[in-house]
Amino acid sequence: MTIDKSWTTIRRRGSSNEFWNGLQHFLQMAKPFVNDRGFIKCPCRRCLNNASHQLEDLESHIFRNGFMFGYNQWIHHGEPATANAGTTVAGPSGGIHERDEMFDVLDDIISEDVDEDAVGGPSSNDQYDDLFAALRSELYPGVSSFSLLNFLVKLMHLKVLNKWTNKSFDELLKLLKLAFPKIDLVESHYEAKKLMTKMGLGYSSIHVCKNDCALFWKENSLKDTCPVCSESRWKLQSGKRSGKNVPHKVLRYFPVGPRLKRLFATSKTAKLMRWHSIGKSKDNDVMRHPVDGKSWQEFDKRHPQFAGDVRNVRLGLAADGFNPFGNMSLSYSMWPVVLTMYNLPPWICMKAEYLMLSLLIPGPQSPGKDMDVFLRPLIDELKELWVHGLDTRDAASENGVFRMRAALLWTVNDFPARSSLSGWSGQGYRACPTCNEDTPSMRVIGKTAYFGHRRFLPTNHHWRSNLQFDGRTERKRPPRRFSTTDILEQLRRVKTGIPGKHPNYGGVKRKRGDDELNWRKKSIFYELPYWATIELKHNLDVMHIEKNVCDSLLGTLLTNPHKSKDTDNARRDLAKLGIRHELHLFEDGNKLMKPAADYTFSEANRRKFCRFIRSVKFPDGFASNLLKNVAQNDSRLLGLKSHDCHVIMQRLLPVGCRSLVNKNI
Repeated sequence: MTIDKSWTTIRRRGSSNEFWNGLQHFLQMAKPFVNDRGFIKCPCRRCLNNASHQLEDLESHIFRNGFMFGYNQWIHHGEPATANAGTTVAGPSGGIHERDEMFDVLDDIISEDVDEDAVGGPSSNDQYDDLFAALRSELYPGVSSFSLLNFLVKLMHLKVLNKWTNKSFDELLKLLKLAFPKIDLVESHYEAKKLMTKMGLGYSSIHVCKNDCALFWKENSLKDTCPVCSESRWKLQSGKRSGKNVPHKVLRYFPVGPRLKRLFATSKTAKLMRWHSIGKSKDNDVMRHPVDGKSWQEFDKRHPQFAGDVRNVRLGLAADGFNPFGNMSLSYSMWPVVLTMYNLPPWICMKAEYLMLSLLIPGPQSPGKDMDVFLRPLIDELKELWVHGLDTRDAASENGVFRMRAALLWTVNDFPARSSLSGWSGQGYRACPTCNEDTPSMRVIGKTAYFGHRRFLPTNHHWRSNLQFDGRTERKRPPRRFSTTDILEQLRRVKTGIPGKHPNYGGVKRKRGDDELNWRKKSIFYELPYWATIELKHNLDVMHIEKNVCDSLLGTLLTNPHKSKDTDNARRDLAKLGIRHELHLFEDGNKLMKPAADYTFSEANRRKFCRFIRSVKFPDGFASNLLKNVAQNDSRLLGLKSHDCHVIMQRLLPVGCRSLVNKNI
């Protein structure tokens, strides 16, 4: 009898029917030769016939580690010693059962940890044995094409998509077991989740001081009290710890490295991770991806070794707060920290399935100045990815394994979140992070106003000599650009504060010295070796800003008392500055009169504008139906989303206002 052994040299085992069928035939052949305890020598590339396992473990070992080299005569597994080891003929036409689609998934997962040729042999991690056991288990007698693992993965996916509770998931499992007594299922959501975590991409739960002073992590992991404020790590009942230790706060950390390795485990995404090197715009005046920007190009010049391998990952970080309880009156702010990969093309890198959640910062208060406390695990991993990198299998390369490194290029956030991340306060007389200490500002009634925008105009622009802006001509040039050396010198003068919100420690307000400018802290990002030299560190989210501007602009045009910027105090400020006399408040008997401005609609024009918005029809998918955002009396617009504001600002406002306001506006 001749035996086909060609399947033992196949590298991509998960995507090969030939390997799977050959393995099943080998196991059937070896089955009669197990010892009295059910064990037999394992010919995988880790065990090398030196260790014995049960037959079902042989399947996962060989599938995970590959078949050992040089074992051409299977004398330990049923082949006669006189057999011709080199003979190969057509193998078995079919496997023991049809190959499940989850084999491809497991092969991609295993390939992250295993390389037969380049990184010192396969992994000795046995975490996949339970997954292979679930993969071998028939969901129901006679159903060989649908394994228990496949069913659980699809069921958990439905749970996430439809927002089932854990209790409803448990009830469904009970119903399935009751309706189909022979079905092979787990008992609860806990058991299903426990099995799914072995597929990787889990998260770490890190306890946090209730005052946000410190993480109970690494050197603090065994402490029961906060190293800063000495508050208990655990919730107390009547001054005593309850029977089960329950932490005050839990930070969820999702490691970045394994998720980046997973992207290179499949050939499709591995090829997409090279797009930035071939997709650059050939027109120097066109920017269609961050790779075309100056900051990216300057980074490549400063770090040529990193830029030399196009597979090294460029990351962007976004953070903002939201209320997980929706429209409930409960005040709560939870902050997700999300990473995006700019190696990918622009039509993919911002899609939800390619955004990586790295941190989930608990509430109920926003982290504020203590953001660095929560960013510590992420920054430590980013430093490791920059200095040492990770051995990663590249499914799209013949070379197999490479040393993947990663760099954080910038953050993307709104203005308040920028303050928390950068350390430069967004309030006060020096709020502008670009103008820095040269920020032009003045105090008006009830707030600080920022002016001097005409500095950015050409020196011969006629608006520079117009006195209606602030009563003065503008002769200043655009603000100077501060170099890396200037910024680091400013940060050197910043005093290190105590973290946390405890009223006796970090919660004590500290008055900044004049030499500290608007710096509240030196951001933790400066621990990254390359951060100080990055050209553009923090980007502002245009959609946030555009929505705020649109709401204020529409509120002013439609004279909405809650949104308008044309307030009584604004008119009093005009009188103090001695400009635009026609808009000053005046008294008419016992009444204070407010003259109508050219930049606001009359009542009739308000109705015309709202009817125009109501009548607009858009192509499918272009924008939402704005009809529902127009008030019943056609006097204002309500409940606009960010994209609604974008469409109104870019498309509708110029057309709708053209005949309703003065031509000078």
